[in-house]
Amino acid sequence: KNNPRVKSSKLIYFFLMDKDFGGVIWTKHALDKLGERGISQSDAWATWRNPEQSRKAKIPGAWVYYKTYGGQKIEVVAKKNEKGEWVILSVWSRPVYGKEVKTEPFLKFIFRKIFGV
Repeated sequence: KNNPRVKSSKLIYFFLMDKDFGGVIWTKHALDKLGERGISQSDAWATWRNPEQSRKAKIPGAWVYYKTYGGQKIEVVAKKNEKGEWVILSVWSRPVYGKEVKTEPFLKFIFRKIFGV
C-alpha cells in the first residue's frame, strides 16, 4: 500500500478517467474503485447501461446493476440525483464460480477484433 509506484499508477489511471463518461456522473469514490480494482470505465458504463440483472441497493433510491464478462461479474451502484441525472456511486467485480477468471476490457476487445491487434 505504501509503494510509490502503485500510488502513481493509480493516480495516472484516475486522471485518465472521465467524471462525465457516457453522459453520467462518476463520483470520485467510483473512479477510485475502478482504478483499484482494474475495471475499465467502459465496462462499468456498459454494465450500468445494459445490465443482465438489477436489484434495489441498500442506499435509498439506488440500484445495483450486474453484467458478466468472462469469469468476472461487474456490479455498478447508481442512482439519480435531485436533478434527475444518473450518478455512478461505486463499482466492483466478483469472480464467477466455475469459470476461469480472465477479463478483457470491452474497448480492447473491439480494437482486437477490428484491427487484429
